[in-house]
Amino acid sequence: MADVPMYVTSEYTSAERRITPSWSIAQLKTKMEPITGIPPSSQRITLKTLTNETIPIEAADEETTYLQNYPLAPYAEFQIVDLRPPSARPNFNAAGVEKYVMPEDEYEKKTDSVLAWKKAQKLGRFDPNAPSHEQAKMAAFAREVEERGIEVGKRCRVGEDDTRRGVVRYVGEVKEIPGSIGAWIGVHLDEPVGKNDGSIGGTRYWGEESRLKHGVFVRPDRVEVGDFPIVDDLEDMEEI
Repeated sequence: MADVPMYVTSEYTSAERRITPSWSIAQLKTKMEPITGIPPSSQRITLKTLTNETIPIEAADEETTYLQNYPLAPYAEFQIVDLRPPSARPNFNAAGVEKYVMPEDEYEKKTDSVLAWKKAQKLGRFDPNAPSHEQAKMAAFAREVEERGIEVGKRCRVGEDDTRRGVVRYVGEVKEIPGSIGAWIGVHLDEPVGKNDGSIGGTRYWGEESRLKHGVFVRPDRVEVGDFPIVDDLEDMEEI
């Protein structure tokens, strides 16, 4: 099977890599160690699909379970979490350590990069029909927002889950999400069961910095606006 270009992200890593579907999970973890700095035994890997579905990459026998059993797709994302306690992790943010960033012109000259593969396959911005495809996607998301009546300030719930009620705080593009175009909905959940604090990739879309994760970004089809008041955990308790 042909290699699949994918994103690899971790706390300190964001990279594009070609993934071979015939690799076992164990092989994948070994190959991710020099990229993320996380030992294979301390990696928890999740596949985030292009539809934002999350699938754990795990098995009882990771030596004989292969990636071809999972729905790999170009520019989907492997999210890798470090299971080591913070005290056992290297401090890559130490003062005086300068992060290396390859110059764009140097990267564009490489022949073994994902960018070169995109050019050869005429994908993304190199697809002559890409503008029309992107415009159609953006129009579809915008139509979904309008039809669902999604507006900033409205109460809502996410994924038809009453434990994930909140307020719409942002409607628009989120360029920090890899490979995404069109509208995303930023929701401040009533409970800290989200993915962020209203910021993503260093850009703040609402609120202030917080350790509590009330924020989540989802596509319009997962948001239902309406009369969804804050759930009172005590409302069903009998008076004593």
